[in-house]
Amino acid sequence: MKVLRMVRIFLLLSMNFKLLLIEAFFLLGWARILKSMSFSKVAPSLGEYMNETSLNLDESKKHLLKNVSEAVNLMSRYTFWESMCLVKAIAAMKMLERRHIESTLYLGTAKDKTGKLIAHAWLRSGPFYITGAEVMDQFVVVSKFGKKIR
Repeated sequence: MKVLRMVRIFLLLSMNFKLLLIEAFFLLGWARILKSMSFSKVAPSLGEYMNETSLNLDESKKHLLKNVSEAVNLMSRYTFWESMCLVKAIAAMKMLERRHIESTLYLGTAKDKTGKLIAHAWLRSGPFYITGAEVMDQFVVVSKFGKKIR
């Protein structure tokens, strides 16, 4: 009955948010395919290496940024494939790019409790963190890609 409950909730959502969820689902799949490719081939599509976009706030985009963040984070729980931090960040970046909104994707590393190297990715647009903000302060930024809209 969990499926019926999820369908009922989905039907109650606004049409705009339903479309964002569907777009997020497909872009999470696309991002998962990109993750399986050589990073050197994918990196140029992520933006300018070691560049950041502006931290300035565009109030008119605040609601859209929140909706994109919610759609990607929500839909990532329901994909049939792994949709962790890098996949979510790439999908959200593409969603923002389609709406002519700049963003910066950060890649960071840290060591876990056993000393093993771990990695994390997160996405920022203006002053807002779209994905991955929950644990980003535990990682040291080793790379960043600024997706500027021309």
